[in-house]
Amino acid sequence: MKTMEGMDFVALDFETATAQRASVCEVGVCVVRGGQVAESHSWLVRPIGNEYNYWNIRIHGIRPADTACSPEFPEVWSKVEPLLAHSPVLVAHNAAFDISCLRSSLELYGMAKPAADYCCTLRAARHLYDFPCNTLDYLCEQFGIPLLCHHRAGDDAEACARLFLREARDAGWCLPAEMSFCRGRL
Repeated sequence: MKTMEGMDFVALDFETATAQRASVCEVGVCVVRGGQVAESHSWLVRPIGNEYNYWNIRIHGIRPADTACSPEFPEVWSKVEPLLAHSPVLVAHNAAFDISCLRSSLELYGMAKPAADYCCTLRAARHLYDFPCNTLDYLCEQFGIPLLCHHRAGDDAEACARLFLREARDAGWCLPAEMSFCRGRL
């Protein structure tokens, strides 16, 4: 049986202001080193035009007034990117959404995307478990993983990191590189 040595990754979560994937209004990051949560961060981000959709506000509660004086994505990305430097993989719940937010935002601002693989905790859950629901909040409830404020990027990123550690254990202490059933390329 493997230990958590080498279990290094960065869990990531984005909240958006509108249906546009590049309308990021909050970024959450949780860094895991050696199978332990090492640090967590979140930043509010001013989306272009600081415009919000009613339905998005209903989900996360972030409003234009909250981000009016926040930095735009490039400034926040300059703080996130160094955290990815020593991580072989990104992790997200429903990575199809979060990775598309990252790709769209980097493209919008003409920024290079990092060479990274990613793992999706939603795809892993569907592969490993037979639950009637695989949302982040439901899975956290099933496994006793704290999720303080669902749909706030920092809390979701940390819960996702802890869920991924549980999934790796349940998959037989797999390292991210061995989890092909939930892996993709940024």
